[in-house]
Amino acid sequence: MKENDSVTVNNITEMANKYSPYKILLVSLISALFIIYPNITIFSLEREHLGAAKHTVHLLYFIYRYLFFTALIWLLIVFNVSKIKQSAFGQRLLFSFLIAAAGYLIYIGLSTLMSPKPEWLSGILAFQFLVMFVLSALAGHVTFLSEEQRRKEKEIEDLKIENLQSRYNALSNQINPHFFFNSLNGLTSVIRKKDEENSLEYVNKLSDVFRYILQSDKKALVSLGEELEFVKAFFYMMEIRFASKLVFKIDVKDEMRDLRLPVLSLLPLIENVALHNTIDSEHHMVVNISMNPDCELSVSNPVFPKLTPPDTNGTGLRNLDHRFFLLMKSHIRIVDEGTRFTVFLPLKKDNDENTDR
Repeated sequence: MKENDSVTVNNITEMANKYSPYKILLVSLISALFIIYPNITIFSLEREHLGAAKHTVHLLYFIYRYLFFTALIWLLIVFNVSKIKQSAFGQRLLFSFLIAAAGYLIYIGLSTLMSPKPEWLSGILAFQFLVMFVLSALAGHVTFLSEEQRRKEKEIEDLKIENLQSRYNALSNQINPHFFFNSLNGLTSVIRKKDEENSLEYVNKLSDVFRYILQSDKKALVSLGEELEFVKAFFYMMEIRFASKLVFKIDVKDEMRDLRLPVLSLLPLIENVALHNTIDSEHHMVVNISMNPDCELSVSNPVFPKLTPPDTNGTGLRNLDHRFFLLMKSHIRIVDEGTRFTVFLPLKKDNDENTDR
């Protein structure tokens, strides 16, 4: 079954659950009363001039008319409420007309056998069937518009909830014991060397990193310039930690720094470099951050696999891609060439939708 078909089936099921047969029957009974109101008026006027036998026949025929109209209205409403796809509006209109026309012919056929007089030739009857057709088609279309509006509102609400959850996860995932202890280990290493100047600089950079992370829960998208200024502080800490065996090169023009991306997009990529690669005197790691012609930020590094694979669940890039899709309706691109690993992050202009809230 195709995805669109499954969506339609789900919609019909939801509609059937929401609009129970009893509610539709009640609407049909009331609607039939309004439609045959002229017949009710005529019947009440004629009953005084009819004998007992004719009065009984007329009453039975009136009941038959009412039940027939109720059943046809119920059928038309069920059909139109079920077919809620907007693209099927013209088709729904055609089928509604065919159902009403078939009902009209069936009614005439039965009326020729039951009617005390040829009422089925009157223009009122044709008008009543026309009203049923139009109202049922409108009911279907109004139902579609209402359900579409509810669906969009629910989708927006779900996106808001997912966005908040994603931002919370981003914050909690970045401030984890692994990251915290690595930062402290780097500080310990500098202090042991009795390098006062670098120790103070390391503390300042560490303060900048944690301040940015703690403030990230108030942001959705940030400028590329802000994100690069943050990672520069983190770069310093990483370079101190790996004794300059890990180097970062940034090649981004100033006019590109106003482009936007989700907050804390670069941190998991940088951490992955140290997590998945051997970095030592024989494996100097150079991470390149640059722009490509497609207005994507490229984060690229050579691959030096560790002898023991890291203990990780591999959700970092999936979570990052999920955040990009929620906030920017775009996916990140990952290119693994075996000897080089590159992640491309889409960027957007400041005046685009889904900017900071």
